[in-house]
Amino acid sequence: MHIRLATTADLPALCRLLDQLFAQEAEFTPDRPAQERGLAAILAEPECGEILVACTDGQPVAMVSLLYTVSTALGSRVALLEDMVVDATTRGTGIGSALLDAAIAHARQRGCRRLTLLTDGDNHVAQRFYRRHGFVASPMLPLRLVL
Repeated sequence: MHIRLATTADLPALCRLLDQLFAQEAEFTPDRPAQERGLAAILAEPECGEILVACTDGQPVAMVSLLYTVSTALGSRVALLEDMVVDATTRGTGIGSALLDAAIAHARQRGCRRLTLLTDGDNHVAQRFYRRHGFVASPMLPLRLVL
């Protein structure tokens, strides 16, 4: 297994991974054109965000996105950790843990002082996974306005 930054050549594999992720999330559904636009936008602007992939036999089998912003509370760069997904055929092999560890290290190298993520409230497996890696529940409540 090898972890690296994603490139535009990875778009088809990334879309397949997002199909799996969005099929299980309560708030989202797979939408290939939207996914392609979003992924292409991240890949085109590394200062705004980066995508890490874990590959086996040269093919992406897991991905995670880091989207960058600035926290006025911390006075520094922070990141949103989004779209963490491991292909269903490779779950339970440690790839997800390795990819998350790499994403945390990558965010630190980019000067980020905090990572924030969202997970479905009833996805207890994902919550345990993130807690094992040091994430804690925030007293903040996410609110959304779809525009």
